[in-house]
Amino acid sequence: MTTFGNLINGEWVVTGTTFNNINPSDTNDIIGVYSTAGEPEVKAAIAAARAAFETWQYSTPQQRFDILDAAGSEILARKAELGALLSREEGKTLPEGIGEVTRAGHIFKYFAGEALRAHGEVLDSVRPGIKVEITREPVGVIGLICPWNFPIAIPAWKMAPAIAFGNTVVCKPAELTPGCAWALADILTRAGLPKGVLNVVFARGSVAGPLMIDGCDAITFTGSVPTGTRVRDAAVAKGKRIQCEMGGKNPVIVLDDADLNIAVNSVLNSSFFSSGHRCTASSRIIVTEGIADKFVQALADAAKAIKVGDSRADGVQMGPIASQEQLKIAQDAVATAKAEGGVVVAGGEDLTFGTPGYYYAPTLIDKTTPDMSINKEEVFGPVASVIRVKDLDEAIKVANDTEMGLSAGICTSSLKAAETFKRKAQAGMVMVNLPTAGVDYHVPFGGRKASSYGSREQGAYAKEFYTIVKTAYTFAG
Repeated sequence: MTTFGNLINGEWVVTGTTFNNINPSDTNDIIGVYSTAGEPEVKAAIAAARAAFETWQYSTPQQRFDILDAAGSEILARKAELGALLSREEGKTLPEGIGEVTRAGHIFKYFAGEALRAHGEVLDSVRPGIKVEITREPVGVIGLICPWNFPIAIPAWKMAPAIAFGNTVVCKPAELTPGCAWALADILTRAGLPKGVLNVVFARGSVAGPLMIDGCDAITFTGSVPTGTRVRDAAVAKGKRIQCEMGGKNPVIVLDDADLNIAVNSVLNSSFFSSGHRCTASSRIIVTEGIADKFVQALADAAKAIKVGDSRADGVQMGPIASQEQLKIAQDAVATAKAEGGVVVAGGEDLTFGTPGYYYAPTLIDKTTPDMSINKEEVFGPVASVIRVKDLDEAIKVANDTEMGLSAGICTSSLKAAETFKRKAQAGMVMVNLPTAGVDYHVPFGGRKASSYGSREQGAYAKEFYTIVKTAYTFAG
């Protein structure tokens, strides 16, 4: 089997150590063999990015547009193929995989346009004869630390703006999902990206992280709160620009006046689709007393009806959990919730099919209280808990009772209740009668409290992280 190398200074570098990319739907299926990068390769990648920045920072907007637009076009043209790869290595269903690839293609095309929209300002000084120019310049070498749950969309929304604004990149993809990152690097290289502008290293986080924090000018990280906190603290200690998108313990409130079908479908989508592997997933369902019994029964029935199986099989609505480690986290969380008094009304068990895989039933736990572990700790799997409350005021109080603040939702037919929640929810993103998971690529993404640190990702707000503002004064005489 061919070994896929690391992209360093325009060359595919193979080392003496490899790892296998395993299909979580069928652990006997080896998708590919990837070359492990060690300290020498990571250092070489940073050096290549540093050297390439000397010229790339002065590249024209048209050059950057052409490369990013071509990459976006190829991604969209190959969405079925790349979607199948994504589903095979991460465990998303095939429609979800194709949807994520489509989003990645749109992200590249959006930031191709942003390369041409790098506006500045010219102002009159308060002093006579002086002109003031305000421009944005690239930061330098950007280190990308990417997670496994969105293996093409998240690298895309970090790579594309970095390149669009004239930076160079060192990307460390997650070890669970190297295939999509390799494909992106291959596409960008063939689109004409000069050598060294993008470097991709398949290294362990413990190896790459410290080297990237030390050698890059900025770090953008997506992952868990504990890891992100360590990355943030290390970067801040060295005076590096840092952006972290971390976990979520996202609430959705269901009020008595909610449309039952809208509420059930919204929660079902955001709690269980993509196997719950979304930082924006609804994991805390806060329901008022008048609708609670009816809603919980309807949601439990819907969860039990979800068709689980091989991610690429026709009709499957939820694939496997991505790894044995994540499966164990879900199993332990459910066991702890039961021990603390929660009642499992759907799921709560491993599933078996024709192939060995990390299958777990969509799980709904009723009768939980805000202080239980299941409502404090991120599970990152197809597990949701129900908290029953009296009214909107109590619901909002419970919703905000978390260290995290990424996404929050409400299901209601009351405009007043919706507006109150939007104003009072302590979250970076708020959804009304919609799943808490599922966002557009052209608007800012990010949260509050322990969920996020630094400036927002995506859309026009991305320039705040990937550029530095320069103010220039000129005496015209």
